[in-house]
Amino acid sequence: MAQFLSAEHMTAATDAMAADGGFQNAITGKQLGLQFVVTEGPAGDIHYHLSVGDGAATMALGELEGADASITSTYETAAALYRGEENVQMAFMTGKIKVGGNMATIMMNQSLINEFTRIQGDLDLDV
Repeated sequence: MAQFLSAEHMTAATDAMAADGGFQNAITGKQLGLQFVVTEGPAGDIHYHLSVGDGAATMALGELEGADASITSTYETAAALYRGEENVQMAFMTGKIKVGGNMATIMMNQSLINEFTRIQGDLDLDV
């Protein structure tokens, strides 16, 4: 079992996205870069990103140059979202998730983001 927000988590997520037909349909013809920042984690702040383009998606630790948007939350919120205890839209509306960058891009890619969230929730991770 991979540790939540570890390099192994990123690899498992990338593999799961590649193997999931619903996600693959959602990314067809899409270009999207999302930078995630998770604050107040057990080992400090964690930066990771989702990069979608040319029919493939990758999740990796680190910074994504030229990201379309950034999404920031605390570790507590990120873990609650992963466990399904928190809803993404509700977390956004209540300020638990901060979004920066091109909000129109986020809105235009909502189905892709919903598929991404679903796949994350299906991973077997140690939080």
